[in-house]
Amino acid sequence: MSESQDQVAAGTEEVLSSMGSAFLDGLNNVISWYNGFVGGYLLLILLVPTGVYFAFKFRFLHVRRFWHSFAILAGRFTKKGEAGDVNHFKALTTALSATVGTGNIVGVALAIYWGGPGAIFWMWVTGFFGMMLKMVECTLGLKYRRFNPDGTVSGGPMYYMEYGLKDKLGKHAKTLAIIFAGAAVLCSMGTGNMAQSNSMTDILNSTYNIPHWIAGLVIAGLVLLIVVGGLKRIAEVTSRLVPFMALVYFLAALLVVVLNIENLLPALRMIVTDAFTGTAAAGGFAGSAFILTLTMGVRRGLFSNEAGQGSAAMAHAAAQTKYPMREGLVASLEPFIDTLFICTLTAIVIVMTGAWSHADAEAGVSLTVLAFQIGLDKINIGFMASHIIAGGLMLFAFSTIIAWSYYGSRAAQYMFGFKAIKKYYYVYAVFVFLGSIWGLELVWNFVDMVITFMTIPNLIAILLLTPVMKREIDNYFSMPDYNKKA
Repeated sequence: MSESQDQVAAGTEEVLSSMGSAFLDGLNNVISWYNGFVGGYLLLILLVPTGVYFAFKFRFLHVRRFWHSFAILAGRFTKKGEAGDVNHFKALTTALSATVGTGNIVGVALAIYWGGPGAIFWMWVTGFFGMMLKMVECTLGLKYRRFNPDGTVSGGPMYYMEYGLKDKLGKHAKTLAIIFAGAAVLCSMGTGNMAQSNSMTDILNSTYNIPHWIAGLVIAGLVLLIVVGGLKRIAEVTSRLVPFMALVYFLAALLVVVLNIENLLPALRMIVTDAFTGTAAAGGFAGSAFILTLTMGVRRGLFSNEAGQGSAAMAHAAAQTKYPMREGLVASLEPFIDTLFICTLTAIVIVMTGAWSHADAEAGVSLTVLAFQIGLDKINIGFMASHIIAGGLMLFAFSTIIAWSYYGSRAAQYMFGFKAIKKYYYVYAVFVFLGSIWGLELVWNFVDMVITFMTIPNLIAILLLTPVMKREIDNYFSMPDYNKKA
Protein backbone atom coordinates (compact mmCIF):
# COMPACT_ATOMS: atom_id res chain seq x y z
CA MET A 1 0.00 0.00 0.00
CA SER A 2 1.37 3.46 -0.95
CA GLU A 3 1.99 6.26 1.51
CA SER A 4 -0.99 8.23 0.17
CA GLN A 5 -3.24 5.18 0.58
CA ASP A 6 -1.98 4.77 4.14
CA GLN A 7 -2.87 8.39 4.85
CA VAL A 8 -6.36 7.96 3.36
CA ALA A 9 -6.92 4.80 5.39
CA ALA A 10 -5.72 6.49 8.57
CA GLY A 11 -7.92 9.51 7.89
CA THR A 12 -10.96 7.31 7.25
CA GLU A 13 -10.35 5.40 10.46
CA GLU A 14 -10.09 8.68 12.38
CA VAL A 15 -13.34 10.01 10.89
CA LEU A 16 -15.20 6.77 11.69
CA SER A 17 -13.81 6.80 15.21
CA SER A 18 -14.93 10.42 15.68
CA MET A 19 -18.40 9.62 14.34
CA GLY A 20 -18.70 6.65 16.67
CA SER A 21 -17.54 8.72 19.63
CA ALA A 22 -19.95 11.55 18.76
CA PHE A 23 -22.84 9.07 18.51
CA LEU A 24 -22.05 7.52 21.91
CA ASP A 25 -21.67 10.96 23.49
CA GLY A 26 -25.03 12.04 22.06
CA LEU A 27 -26.66 8.82 23.25
CA ASN A 28 -25.19 9.31 26.70
CA ASN A 29 -26.56 12.88 26.86
CA VAL A 30 -30.09 11.74 25.95
CA ILE A 31 -30.01 8.93 28.51
CA SER A 32 -28.61 11.25 31.19
CA TRP A 33 -31.44 13.71 30.55
CA TYR A 34 -34.04 10.96 30.94
CA ASN A 35 -32.45 9.69 34.16
CA GLY A 36 -32.15 13.17 35.61
CA PHE A 37 -35.57 14.58 34.75
CA VAL A 38 -37.91 11.62 34.15
CA GLY A 39 -36.86 8.15 35.30
CA GLY A 40 -35.19 9.22 38.53
CA TYR A 41 -38.23 11.12 39.80
CA LEU A 42 -40.65 8.37 38.75
CA LEU A 43 -38.67 5.90 40.86
CA LEU A 44 -38.73 8.23 43.87
CA ILE A 45 -42.49 8.67 43.52
CA LEU A 46 -43.29 4.97 43.07
CA LEU A 47 -40.61 2.63 44.44
CA VAL A 48 -40.13 3.32 48.16
CA PRO A 49 -43.74 4.54 48.70
CA THR A 50 -45.04 1.26 47.22
CA GLY A 51 -42.80 -0.72 49.56
CA VAL A 52 -44.00 1.37 52.52
CA TYR A 53 -47.62 0.82 51.45
CA PHE A 54 -47.27 -2.96 51.35
CA ALA A 55 -45.32 -3.03 54.62
CA PHE A 56 -48.13 -1.26 56.48
CA LYS A 57 -50.89 -2.99 54.51
CA PHE A 58 -49.62 -6.42 55.53
CA ARG A 59 -48.37 -5.34 58.97
CA PHE A 60 -44.64 -5.76 58.24
CA LEU A 61 -45.04 -9.42 57.35
CA HIS A 62 -41.43 -9.59 56.15
CA VAL A 63 -40.29 -8.85 59.70
CA ARG A 64 -42.92 -10.87 61.59
CA ARG A 65 -42.29 -14.04 59.55
CA PHE A 66 -38.55 -13.53 59.12
CA TRP A 67 -37.53 -16.79 60.82
CA HIS A 68 -40.26 -18.74 59.06
CA SER A 69 -38.65 -17.66 55.80
CA PHE A 70 -35.35 -19.19 56.91
CA ALA A 71 -37.13 -22.39 57.96
CA ILE A 72 -38.58 -22.76 54.46
CA LEU A 73 -35.17 -22.08 52.92
CA ALA A 74 -33.58 -24.74 55.14
CA GLY A 75 -35.93 -27.33 53.63
CA ARG A 76 -38.18 -27.84 56.64
CA PHE A 77 -41.32 -27.87 54.49
CA THR A 78 -39.86 -29.43 51.33
CA LYS A 79 -41.89 -32.29 49.86
CA LYS A 80 -40.88 -34.62 47.06
CA GLY A 81 -42.80 -34.50 43.81
CA GLU A 82 -43.92 -30.86 43.98
CA ALA A 83 -44.00 -29.17 40.56
CA GLY A 84 -41.15 -26.87 39.61
CA ASP A 85 -37.60 -26.83 38.24
CA VAL A 86 -35.46 -26.16 41.33
CA ASN A 87 -35.74 -26.24 45.13
CA HIS A 88 -36.13 -23.17 47.36
CA PHE A 89 -32.40 -22.82 47.98
CA LYS A 90 -31.43 -22.94 44.29
CA ALA A 91 -34.22 -20.53 43.37
CA LEU A 92 -32.91 -18.11 45.99
CA THR A 93 -29.25 -18.47 44.97
CA THR A 94 -30.13 -18.00 41.30
CA ALA A 95 -31.99 -14.80 42.15
CA LEU A 96 -29.25 -13.72 44.56
CA SER A 97 -26.55 -14.32 41.97
CA ALA A 98 -28.39 -11.84 39.76
CA THR A 99 -28.40 -9.22 42.52
CA VAL A 100 -25.11 -9.94 44.31
CA GLY A 101 -22.96 -8.45 41.57
CA THR A 102 -21.21 -5.23 40.74
CA GLY A 103 -23.88 -3.32 42.65
CA ASN A 104 -22.32 -4.57 45.88
CA ILE A 105 -18.83 -3.38 44.97
CA VAL A 106 -19.14 -0.78 42.20
CA GLY A 107 -22.72 0.41 42.75
CA VAL A 108 -22.16 1.21 46.42
CA ALA A 109 -18.95 3.06 45.54
CA LEU A 110 -20.76 5.10 42.88
CA ALA A 111 -23.56 5.97 45.31
CA ILE A 112 -21.06 7.34 47.84
CA TYR A 113 -18.89 8.98 45.17
CA TRP A 114 -21.76 11.00 43.71
CA GLY A 115 -24.18 11.25 46.63
CA GLY A 116 -21.93 11.17 49.68
CA PRO A 117 -22.15 8.75 52.64
CA GLY A 118 -25.80 9.70 53.26
CA ALA A 119 -26.81 7.84 50.09
CA ILE A 120 -26.21 4.59 51.99
CA PHE A 121 -28.99 5.41 54.46
CA TRP A 122 -31.46 5.65 51.59
CA MET A 123 -30.05 2.41 50.19
CA TRP A 124 -30.91 0.80 53.54
CA VAL A 125 -34.44 2.21 53.40
CA THR A 126 -34.84 0.87 49.86
CA GLY A 127 -33.55 -2.53 50.98
CA PHE A 128 -35.77 -2.77 54.07
CA PHE A 129 -39.00 -2.00 52.25
CA GLY A 130 -37.67 -3.90 49.26
CA MET A 131 -38.01 -7.08 51.32
CA MET A 132 -41.77 -6.56 51.23
CA LEU A 133 -41.77 -5.78 47.51
CA LYS A 134 -39.82 -8.97 46.77
CA MET A 135 -42.31 -11.00 48.79
CA VAL A 136 -45.26 -9.60 46.85
CA GLU A 137 -43.86 -9.89 43.32
CA CYS A 138 -42.40 -13.37 43.82
CA THR A 139 -45.59 -14.71 45.40
CA LEU A 140 -47.53 -13.44 42.39
CA GLY A 141 -44.86 -14.74 40.01
CA LEU A 142 -45.30 -18.30 41.23
CA LYS A 143 -49.09 -18.08 41.46
CA TYR A 144 -49.48 -17.22 37.78
CA ARG A 145 -46.62 -19.33 36.38
CA ARG A 146 -47.03 -21.55 33.32
CA PHE A 147 -45.44 -24.85 32.32
CA ASN A 148 -43.66 -25.18 28.96
CA PRO A 149 -43.98 -28.11 26.51
CA ASP A 150 -40.65 -29.52 27.75
CA GLY A 151 -41.83 -29.50 31.36
CA THR A 152 -39.86 -26.41 32.46
CA VAL A 153 -41.49 -23.44 34.15
CA SER A 154 -41.95 -19.85 33.00
CA GLY A 155 -43.25 -17.17 35.31
CA GLY A 156 -42.81 -13.61 36.43
CA PRO A 157 -44.47 -10.22 35.94
CA MET A 158 -45.42 -10.90 32.30
CA TYR A 159 -47.70 -13.70 33.46
CA TYR A 160 -49.30 -12.00 36.45
CA MET A 161 -49.87 -8.95 34.27
CA GLU A 162 -51.57 -10.92 31.49
CA TYR A 163 -53.55 -13.39 33.58
CA GLY A 164 -53.93 -11.56 36.89
CA LEU A 165 -54.98 -8.21 35.44
CA LYS A 166 -57.22 -9.48 32.65
CA ASP A 167 -60.40 -8.64 34.56
CA LYS A 168 -59.17 -5.17 35.49
CA LEU A 169 -57.46 -4.08 32.27
CA GLY A 170 -58.95 -6.30 29.59
CA LYS A 171 -56.81 -6.41 26.42
CA HIS A 172 -54.48 -3.82 27.92
CA ALA A 173 -53.22 -6.42 30.40
CA LYS A 174 -51.45 -8.22 27.56
CA THR A 175 -50.07 -4.90 26.30
CA LEU A 176 -48.62 -4.11 29.71
CA ALA A 177 -47.08 -7.58 29.85
CA ILE A 178 -45.42 -7.13 26.46
CA ILE A 179 -44.05 -3.72 27.48
CA PHE A 180 -42.57 -5.29 30.60
CA ALA A 181 -41.11 -8.25 28.67
CA GLY A 182 -39.47 -5.93 26.15
CA ALA A 183 -38.04 -3.86 28.99
CA ALA A 184 -36.79 -7.06 30.66
CA VAL A 185 -34.87 -8.03 27.52
CA LEU A 186 -33.30 -4.56 27.39
CA CYS A 187 -32.56 -4.63 31.09
CA SER A 188 -30.92 -8.04 30.83
CA MET A 189 -28.51 -6.51 28.34
CA GLY A 190 -27.79 -3.59 30.68
CA THR A 191 -28.25 -4.42 34.37
CA GLY A 192 -27.27 -8.06 34.24
CA ASN A 193 -24.86 -7.93 31.38
CA MET A 194 -23.03 -4.78 30.28
CA ALA A 195 -22.63 -3.30 33.77
CA GLN A 196 -21.09 -6.56 34.90
CA SER A 197 -18.73 -7.15 31.97
CA ASN A 198 -17.68 -3.49 32.05
CA SER A 199 -16.62 -3.76 35.69
CA MET A 200 -14.95 -7.15 35.14
CA THR A 201 -12.80 -6.03 32.24
CA ASP A 202 -12.03 -2.74 33.99
CA ILE A 203 -10.59 -4.47 37.05
CA LEU A 204 -8.72 -7.01 34.90
CA ASN A 205 -7.19 -4.20 32.90
CA SER A 206 -6.22 -2.02 35.88
CA THR A 207 -4.92 -4.92 37.97
CA TYR A 208 -3.42 -7.31 35.44
CA ASN A 209 -3.12 -5.11 32.32
CA ILE A 210 -5.36 -7.40 30.24
CA PRO A 211 -6.86 -5.50 27.27
CA HIS A 212 -10.60 -4.91 27.58
CA TRP A 213 -11.47 -6.52 24.27
CA ILE A 214 -9.56 -9.73 24.99
CA ALA A 215 -11.12 -10.10 28.44
CA GLY A 216 -14.53 -9.32 26.92
CA LEU A 217 -14.21 -12.06 24.30
CA VAL A 218 -13.17 -14.66 26.89
CA ILE A 219 -16.00 -13.74 29.29
CA ALA A 220 -18.58 -13.77 26.48
CA GLY A 221 -17.42 -17.24 25.41
CA LEU A 222 -17.63 -18.65 28.95
CA VAL A 223 -21.07 -17.15 29.47
CA LEU A 224 -22.37 -18.71 26.26
CA LEU A 225 -21.09 -22.15 27.26
CA ILE A 226 -23.05 -22.04 30.52
CA VAL A 227 -26.30 -20.32 29.59
CA VAL A 228 -27.19 -22.63 26.72
CA GLY A 229 -27.65 -25.34 29.35
CA GLY A 230 -30.76 -23.61 30.71
CA LEU A 231 -31.88 -22.92 34.29
CA LYS A 232 -30.76 -26.20 35.81
CA ARG A 233 -27.15 -25.67 34.73
CA ILE A 234 -27.32 -22.01 35.74
CA ALA A 235 -28.72 -23.01 39.15
CA GLU A 236 -25.97 -25.59 39.65
CA VAL A 237 -23.27 -23.00 38.98
CA THR A 238 -24.85 -20.21 41.03
CA SER A 239 -25.65 -22.44 44.02
CA ARG A 240 -21.91 -23.02 44.34
CA LEU A 241 -20.62 -19.56 43.41
CA VAL A 242 -22.95 -17.42 45.54
CA PRO A 243 -22.14 -18.86 49.01
CA PHE A 244 -18.41 -19.01 48.20
CA MET A 245 -18.09 -15.49 46.85
CA ALA A 246 -20.19 -14.02 49.67
CA LEU A 247 -18.02 -15.72 52.31
CA VAL A 248 -14.71 -14.59 50.80
CA TYR A 249 -15.83 -11.00 50.41
CA PHE A 250 -17.37 -10.96 53.87
CA LEU A 251 -14.14 -12.14 55.51
CA ALA A 252 -12.03 -9.57 53.66
CA ALA A 253 -14.40 -6.70 54.52
CA LEU A 254 -14.68 -7.88 58.13
CA LEU A 255 -10.89 -7.80 58.45
CA VAL A 256 -10.84 -4.15 57.31
CA VAL A 257 -13.58 -3.28 59.80
CA VAL A 258 -11.74 -4.97 62.68
CA LEU A 259 -8.46 -3.25 61.78
CA ASN A 260 -10.21 0.13 61.75
CA ILE A 261 -12.81 -0.53 64.45
CA GLU A 262 -12.30 2.88 66.07
CA ASN A 263 -13.87 4.47 62.96
CA LEU A 264 -16.98 2.27 62.89
CA LEU A 265 -19.35 4.36 65.01
CA PRO A 266 -18.27 7.68 63.42
CA ALA A 267 -18.86 6.12 59.99
CA LEU A 268 -22.37 4.97 60.91
CA ARG A 269 -23.12 8.37 62.43
CA MET A 270 -21.95 10.11 59.24
CA ILE A 271 -24.15 7.88 57.05
CA VAL A 272 -27.27 8.71 59.08
CA THR A 273 -26.68 12.45 59.53
CA ASP A 274 -25.59 13.04 55.94
CA ALA A 275 -28.74 11.31 54.67
CA PHE A 276 -30.68 14.47 55.50
CA THR A 277 -28.07 17.17 55.05
CA GLY A 278 -25.79 15.96 52.24
CA THR A 279 -22.05 16.46 52.28
CA ALA A 280 -19.17 17.14 49.94
CA ALA A 281 -18.82 14.04 47.81
CA ALA A 282 -15.69 12.86 46.04
CA GLY A 283 -17.44 13.58 42.76
CA GLY A 284 -16.63 17.26 43.14
CA PHE A 285 -19.82 18.67 44.65
CA ALA A 286 -19.52 21.54 47.08
CA GLY A 287 -22.18 19.84 49.23
CA SER A 288 -24.40 17.19 47.74
CA ALA A 289 -28.00 18.31 47.58
CA PHE A 290 -30.45 16.23 49.60
CA ILE A 291 -32.28 15.16 46.44
CA LEU A 292 -29.05 13.85 44.88
CA THR A 293 -28.18 11.88 48.01
CA LEU A 294 -31.69 10.44 48.11
CA THR A 295 -31.78 9.63 44.39
CA MET A 296 -28.39 7.94 44.35
CA GLY A 297 -29.31 5.83 47.38
CA VAL A 298 -32.60 4.69 45.84
CA ARG A 299 -31.09 4.03 42.40
CA ARG A 300 -28.16 2.02 43.71
CA GLY A 301 -30.42 0.26 46.19
CA LEU A 302 -32.71 -0.81 43.37
CA PHE A 303 -29.76 -1.88 41.23
CA SER A 304 -28.39 -3.85 44.14
CA ASN A 305 -31.47 -5.85 45.18
CA GLU A 306 -33.86 -5.35 42.23
CA ALA A 307 -36.85 -5.22 44.58
CA GLY A 308 -39.83 -3.86 42.69
CA GLN A 309 -38.15 -4.51 39.36
CA GLY A 310 -39.84 -7.89 38.96
CA SER A 311 -36.78 -9.76 37.74
CA ALA A 312 -36.45 -12.15 40.70
CA ALA A 313 -40.04 -13.30 40.25
CA MET A 314 -38.90 -15.14 37.11
CA ALA A 315 -36.41 -17.24 39.07
CA HIS A 316 -38.66 -17.86 42.07
CA ALA A 317 -41.53 -18.90 39.80
CA ALA A 318 -39.55 -22.06 39.04
CA ALA A 319 -39.42 -23.18 42.69
CA GLN A 320 -40.72 -26.62 43.64
CA THR A 321 -43.73 -25.73 45.77
CA LYS A 322 -47.50 -25.49 45.44
CA TYR A 323 -47.71 -22.55 47.85
CA PRO A 324 -46.93 -19.19 46.19
CA MET A 325 -46.72 -17.48 49.57
CA ARG A 326 -44.00 -19.87 50.66
CA GLU A 327 -41.69 -18.79 47.85
CA GLY A 328 -42.55 -15.15 48.45
CA LEU A 329 -41.30 -15.49 52.02
CA VAL A 330 -38.02 -17.00 50.78
CA ALA A 331 -37.65 -14.19 48.25
CA SER A 332 -38.00 -11.55 50.98
CA LEU A 333 -34.58 -12.62 52.29
CA GLU A 334 -32.81 -11.37 49.15
CA PRO A 335 -32.71 -7.63 49.96
CA PHE A 336 -31.72 -8.49 53.52
CA ILE A 337 -28.72 -10.55 52.38
CA ASP A 338 -27.79 -8.36 49.43
CA THR A 339 -28.39 -4.77 50.51
CA LEU A 340 -28.63 -4.77 54.29
CA PHE A 341 -25.67 -7.12 54.70
CA ILE A 342 -23.22 -7.28 51.77
CA CYS A 343 -23.70 -3.71 50.47
CA THR A 344 -23.42 -2.39 54.01
CA LEU A 345 -20.02 -4.05 54.39
CA THR A 346 -18.73 -2.28 51.29
CA ALA A 347 -20.19 1.04 52.40
CA ILE A 348 -18.74 0.80 55.90
CA VAL A 349 -15.28 0.03 54.50
CA ILE A 350 -15.40 3.01 52.11
CA VAL A 351 -16.66 5.46 54.72
CA MET A 352 -14.68 4.33 57.77
CA THR A 353 -11.35 4.36 55.89
CA GLY A 354 -12.06 7.85 54.55
CA ALA A 355 -11.49 6.63 50.98
CA TRP A 356 -14.67 8.37 49.75
CA SER A 357 -13.12 11.81 50.40
CA HIS A 358 -9.54 10.85 49.56
CA ALA A 359 -7.67 12.99 47.03
CA ASP A 360 -7.00 9.92 44.86
CA ALA A 361 -10.62 8.75 44.89
CA GLU A 362 -12.10 7.76 41.53
CA ALA A 363 -15.55 6.59 40.52
CA GLY A 364 -16.45 2.92 40.46
CA VAL A 365 -14.41 -0.07 41.49
CA SER A 366 -11.26 2.03 41.99
CA LEU A 367 -12.86 3.65 45.05
CA THR A 368 -13.57 0.27 46.64
CA VAL A 369 -10.03 -0.90 45.91
CA LEU A 370 -8.66 2.28 47.49
CA ALA A 371 -10.77 1.72 50.61
CA PHE A 372 -9.56 -1.85 51.06
CA GLN A 373 -6.00 -0.75 50.38
CA ILE A 374 -6.13 1.95 53.08
CA GLY A 375 -7.78 -0.44 55.51
CA LEU A 376 -5.34 -3.32 54.96
CA ASP A 377 -2.28 -1.10 55.05
CA LYS A 378 -2.50 -1.26 58.85
CA ILE A 379 -1.00 -4.74 58.66
CA ASN A 380 1.08 -3.98 55.56
CA ILE A 381 -1.01 -6.04 53.13
CA GLY A 382 -2.65 -3.18 51.28
CA PHE A 383 -1.08 -4.48 48.08
CA MET A 384 -3.56 -7.39 48.25
CA ALA A 385 -6.58 -5.09 47.97
CA SER A 386 -6.69 -5.04 44.18
CA HIS A 387 -6.45 -8.85 44.04
CA ILE A 388 -9.18 -9.35 46.65
CA ILE A 389 -11.54 -6.95 44.88
CA ALA A 390 -10.65 -8.38 41.47
CA GLY A 391 -11.45 -11.91 42.62
CA GLY A 392 -14.65 -10.92 44.39
CA LEU A 393 -15.84 -8.76 41.53
CA MET A 394 -15.15 -11.46 38.96
CA LEU A 395 -17.22 -14.02 40.88
CA PHE A 396 -19.98 -11.54 41.74
CA ALA A 397 -20.31 -10.17 38.22
CA PHE A 398 -19.97 -13.47 36.37
CA SER A 399 -22.73 -15.12 38.40
CA THR A 400 -24.94 -12.08 37.75
CA ILE A 401 -24.40 -12.33 34.00
CA ILE A 402 -25.40 -15.98 33.80
CA ALA A 403 -28.41 -15.51 36.10
CA TRP A 404 -29.72 -12.53 34.13
CA SER A 405 -29.50 -14.54 30.93
CA TYR A 406 -32.33 -16.64 32.36
CA TYR A 407 -34.48 -13.57 33.04
CA GLY A 408 -33.96 -12.21 29.55
CA SER A 409 -34.61 -15.60 27.95
CA ARG A 410 -37.96 -15.93 29.77
CA ALA A 411 -38.96 -12.47 28.53
CA ALA A 412 -37.84 -13.28 24.96
CA GLN A 413 -39.78 -16.53 25.09
CA TYR A 414 -42.89 -14.70 26.26
CA MET A 415 -42.76 -12.32 23.29
CA PHE A 416 -41.46 -14.55 20.49
CA GLY A 417 -41.98 -18.15 21.55
CA PHE A 418 -39.84 -20.98 22.87
CA LYS A 419 -37.57 -21.06 19.79
CA ALA A 420 -36.37 -17.50 20.46
CA ILE A 421 -34.39 -18.54 23.53
CA LYS A 422 -31.28 -19.85 21.72
CA LYS A 423 -31.13 -16.78 19.46
CA TYR A 424 -31.45 -14.57 22.51
CA TYR A 425 -28.42 -16.26 24.12
CA TYR A 426 -26.19 -15.39 21.15
CA VAL A 427 -27.29 -11.74 21.19
CA TYR A 428 -26.75 -11.72 24.94
CA ALA A 429 -23.15 -12.87 24.49
CA VAL A 430 -22.55 -10.02 22.00
CA PHE A 431 -23.70 -7.50 24.61
CA VAL A 432 -21.30 -9.01 27.14
CA PHE A 433 -18.53 -8.00 24.75
CA LEU A 434 -20.00 -4.53 24.05
CA GLY A 435 -20.20 -3.83 27.76
CA SER A 436 -16.52 -4.64 28.10
CA ILE A 437 -15.44 -1.94 25.64
CA TRP A 438 -17.96 0.87 26.32
CA GLY A 439 -17.17 3.67 28.78
CA LEU A 440 -18.20 3.45 32.45
CA GLU A 441 -20.54 6.46 32.44
CA LEU A 442 -22.53 5.40 29.38
CA VAL A 443 -22.96 1.83 30.64
CA TRP A 444 -24.24 2.88 34.06
CA ASN A 445 -26.52 5.58 32.64
CA PHE A 446 -27.98 2.96 30.30
CA VAL A 447 -28.48 0.65 33.30
CA ASP A 448 -30.34 3.34 35.28
CA MET A 449 -32.61 4.03 32.30
CA VAL A 450 -33.64 0.46 31.46
CA ILE A 451 -34.26 -0.37 35.13
CA THR A 452 -37.07 2.20 35.16
CA PHE A 453 -38.60 0.60 32.05
CA MET A 454 -39.08 -2.63 34.04
CA THR A 455 -39.80 -1.23 37.48
CA ILE A 456 -42.58 1.25 36.71
CA PRO A 457 -44.93 -1.20 34.89
CA ASN A 458 -44.22 -3.84 37.56
CA LEU A 459 -45.04 -1.54 40.47
CA ILE A 460 -48.31 -0.55 38.80
CA ALA A 461 -49.18 -4.23 38.32
CA ILE A 462 -48.50 -5.37 41.89
CA LEU A 463 -50.46 -2.42 43.29
CA LEU A 464 -53.45 -3.46 41.17
CA LEU A 465 -53.04 -7.04 42.39
CA THR A 466 -53.05 -6.11 46.08
CA PRO A 467 -56.38 -7.98 46.71
CA VAL A 468 -54.89 -11.16 45.21
CA MET A 469 -51.83 -10.87 47.44
CA LYS A 470 -54.01 -10.40 50.51
CA ARG A 471 -55.92 -13.60 49.71
CA GLU A 472 -52.65 -15.52 49.31
CA ILE A 473 -51.43 -14.30 52.70
CA ASP A 474 -54.74 -15.06 54.44
CA ASN A 475 -55.02 -18.53 52.87
CA TYR A 476 -51.45 -19.55 53.68
CA PHE A 477 -51.40 -18.42 57.30
CA SER A 478 -54.87 -19.75 57.99
CA MET A 479 -53.86 -23.33 57.16
CA PRO A 480 -54.08 -25.58 60.25
CA ASP A 481 -50.78 -25.46 62.09
CA TYR A 482 -48.94 -24.23 58.95
CA ASN A 483 -45.73 -23.90 60.88
CA LYS A 484 -45.44 -27.65 61.41
CA LYS A 485 -47.52 -29.52 58.84
CA ALA A 486 -48.08 -27.23 55.87
